[in-house]
Amino acid sequence: MGEYDDILRLPHHRSLRHRPLPAESRAAQFSPFAALAGYEEALAESTRLTCPRRCLGEDEAEALDAALRRLRERLQAGTAEAQLSYFVADARKAGGAYVKRKVRARRLEAATDSLYLDDGSRIALSDLVWLQPEDEQRADDGDEGEPCAPD
Repeated sequence: MGEYDDILRLPHHRSLRHRPLPAESRAAQFSPFAALAGYEEALAESTRLTCPRRCLGEDEAEALDAALRRLRERLQAGTAEAQLSYFVADARKAGGAYVKRKVRARRLEAATDSLYLDDGSRIALSDLVWLQPEDEQRADDGDEGEPCAPD
């Protein structure tokens, strides 16, 4: 005969004062303990891919300079539409991303080396890697030489 045989067959006690705990609340007390607060966020951030800034080759730099001159000529008549790719540095880690956009340029300013857009944003010319004024769009839509694919 076992040590607890005398109480093994007794009915389960139900409190008259306290309601039973709902199953959701009962399960919550056994949820895993987050010993390292912020660990999941840090892990997600460390696995997020960024792209290194690449240097333009001599031919690419000359093509970009020629496209900037054509854009400057069009801007003298007002605004000009263009497609461009530029580098955006990541705020949290080394590297960044290359963004391809269709934009309406407002002015090209040599003093700040910047391209100002109609939406109020500014793109540093040092971040530009590809530019094509709108009226020069080709059938391939300017996808040649997309500057970066994360490794």
